[in-house]
Amino acid sequence: MNQDASSASDVLIIGAGLSGIGMACHLAMEHPRLRVALIERRTAMGGTWDLFRYPGVRSDSDMFTFGYAFRPWHALDVMADGASIRNYVMETAQQYGVDGNIHYGLKVVSSSWSSRERRWTVHALDESRNETRDFICRFLIVCTGYYNYDRGHLPSFPGEEQFRGLRMHPQQWPENLDYRGKRVVIIGSGATAVTLVPAMAVDAAHVTMLQRSPSYILSLPRFDKISEVLGRFLPKSLVFRMARRRNIFLTRLIYKAARRWPDKVRAFLIGGARKHLPADADMRHFTPDYQPWDQRLCVVPDADLFEAIKSGKASVVTDRIASFTEQGIRLQSGEDLRADIVVTATGLEMQTLGGMSLQVDGEPRVMGELVTYKGVLLQDTPNFGCIFGYTNAPWTLKADIAARYLCRLFDYMASHGVEVVTPRAPMGERQDETIMGSLTSGYVQRGAPVLPRQGREVPWRVLNNYERDCDLLLRQPVADVALELDRLAVAPEAPPFAVPSR
Repeated sequence: MNQDASSASDVLIIGAGLSGIGMACHLAMEHPRLRVALIERRTAMGGTWDLFRYPGVRSDSDMFTFGYAFRPWHALDVMADGASIRNYVMETAQQYGVDGNIHYGLKVVSSSWSSRERRWTVHALDESRNETRDFICRFLIVCTGYYNYDRGHLPSFPGEEQFRGLRMHPQQWPENLDYRGKRVVIIGSGATAVTLVPAMAVDAAHVTMLQRSPSYILSLPRFDKISEVLGRFLPKSLVFRMARRRNIFLTRLIYKAARRWPDKVRAFLIGGARKHLPADADMRHFTPDYQPWDQRLCVVPDADLFEAIKSGKASVVTDRIASFTEQGIRLQSGEDLRADIVVTATGLEMQTLGGMSLQVDGEPRVMGELVTYKGVLLQDTPNFGCIFGYTNAPWTLKADIAARYLCRLFDYMASHGVEVVTPRAPMGERQDETIMGSLTSGYVQRGAPVLPRQGREVPWRVLNNYERDCDLLLRQPVADVALELDRLAVAPEAPPFAVPSR
């Protein structure tokens, strides 16, 4: 076990992806005196955008709203590729001086809070050396997202051992895979599948997207021509701020319209797909059996998926798998799909806290049994924050205002001599619904047991509403009857969180 002076911090952030780096940058701007450290399991920052390396990997949200509010996206491409996003995260960390605070290659195993010492002890495993390192902090913030980085969801298929070709999950994409001239079947219909199909169709002999049921697919322009024109007359920083505000408005408008007029939005989305497809296309493959935003929309740039289908390089089949065969997949309809490569884009495996266990004074804190406070703090868990982004809008919109809320909380703690903050939910507040309960996607239903629950009322209920969240997190008073604020002094050897030392 190893612990040194560098292992002690005022704020410890788990995860150096988009959310973790954003949180660290906010602290660098607003609380430069605090000692801040980050733990990252991978050997590089970037999180999702360092993990996923499959062909065509890109954002499924427009970058003006997916990027940080404090450092606007710097290019005109609406949906950026994974490498560009990874570089954006790295450049942001360097610009705000947080890149030197990251401890790489450490898997956080457990975290425990001591009320006597008023601090967290975080146990992390250095897998390369098989050594355990301990970190201590006054406030712990988890920014690990909601899925398992080690593996994706992979259902069992009948006869899969017979298949003589190559089979893989996009989350473990082989480096330098050569699929030129190969027949590829991609199982799935979500964001990953609709990205892979046009990207692989360029070089593959043919790509088939095999889906159990269709998804809504919306085409957006690849480049922001409005901002391009405005950039000829206005300062670049102003143009990008305007683009961000415009796209936040449009994103919220589409979601609100889908909830208020689902049939009209359904007709609009299906009509949009029909417009980009060949005249003889079978629209059953593009007509979901659920209403818009019961699951996330799939967004494609410049209708690239539809263009691949029109070119004959790609096709969509809606059916169920009867069995794998030596040469491919046999469907329940009796049709055989021949394949050299099968990509199982079958979704994510849900996980919270990066898989670590959580204890308070020796008692476990289980995410699936607790509610969140304002979607940021956790019931009965002292000095603990957890950043979850939006499921119905770009992730970073919520992550950004959650980080700003935590900075407000630290301001309050410093100015009022508060050392420990603990949300206390009333009896009977917890509901069975999870914080992602509004979605019916398979990965959400499978992951329900590990997700925090919803409360009956605000602040225990997750709003998924940007306007209301801005008011809740950025304008309403920090002090709240639901927050237990402990101002007691601590031992001299453990300086108060409110008075950080260097």
